[in-house]
Amino acid sequence: MLDAALYSAGPDHETVILTYAWDRLLIDPVPGPRGPDNFTGLEQITPAVWAVPAKARPIAPAGSTLPRLAAELPHTFALIDPHHGVEGVTRQLEELVVHLEPTSIDLLDVGGDILARGDEPTLQSPLADALTLAACCQVNAPIRLLVAGPGLDGELPLDDLHGMLGPLVHTFTTTDVEPVASVLEWHPSEATGMLAATARGVRGTCEVRDAGFPVALAAEGPTVHEVDLDEALNRNRLARAIQATVSLDEVEACCREVCGSSEIDYEREKAARLKDQPAGKLDPGTVLAQLAEFEDEARSRGVTHTTFRHITEALNLHGSQRGDLRQLLIGRSPEQYTAPLWRIA
Repeated sequence: MLDAALYSAGPDHETVILTYAWDRLLIDPVPGPRGPDNFTGLEQITPAVWAVPAKARPIAPAGSTLPRLAAELPHTFALIDPHHGVEGVTRQLEELVVHLEPTSIDLLDVGGDILARGDEPTLQSPLADALTLAACCQVNAPIRLLVAGPGLDGELPLDDLHGMLGPLVHTFTTTDVEPVASVLEWHPSEATGMLAATARGVRGTCEVRDAGFPVALAAEGPTVHEVDLDEALNRNRLARAIQATVSLDEVEACCREVCGSSEIDYEREKAARLKDQPAGKLDPGTVLAQLAEFEDEARSRGVTHTTFRHITEALNLHGSQRGDLRQLLIGRSPEQYTAPLWRIA
């Protein structure tokens, strides 16, 4: 969406999206991020950077949305490998800069938790953002930090972000969303889903994640702001603490020390709880009765929308049942589907 909005497409236009293979447990039951060794069919771009083409496949039991994204979108998806710490990600970035000679490099964060100090009580997943921020600050190339959808990841309140956001770069619209609309029908990213919904004009309060955090769907939702990269680093205690790390274990240890916990530890604990959860067929009668109770309670909390990921977890369904649940609900009450969110009736 950002590439289409900010950069002119043409015969010489090429975009490489360097990103994590780190999906929610709904998609990938293995805690933590995946590395190149967790895939078959990757294509080497540089000694340290591998592209994930449509033909690539995660090695079971791991899962990944990247091959399907590569099949449905015109960009090159390359794999951030965090297993060698900030030093390794910095090396990946430097190799790409030499190989691609890019005209622009944007570090994009949806929600704004990359601007966290590390001690915020609502902060849930600081590790990936801090690692990427620290690496970008070590690369000898101009990199622009952009925050899209401030507050939409439910980790830092919008009021806390206002004073840190720089110039407005773009405001997404329905037109920006349409090229990726088909992807949003299946991709589980809640923050991107809410970003797209706000770009389409949806307003209200959306409940997300397993814990049901309330997120405001407000006018600021579809905006993209530039933020000073060095100021972000100076604010982010975890990013500063991990600058010399050479392994993911080191990064995790710093995360526990600075933030009090590691998001991978949380995934390990959650994966252990979900390990024996049944994945049988949905019983429509049972599910609809549970949904009615869930919606009654959500309304009492002032919730207007939610995600299919949150409904799946709130009803204690197996992650693999998310697609069936979505199909059942949209088929029964299509008027409640505010793509890609579910509107509380």
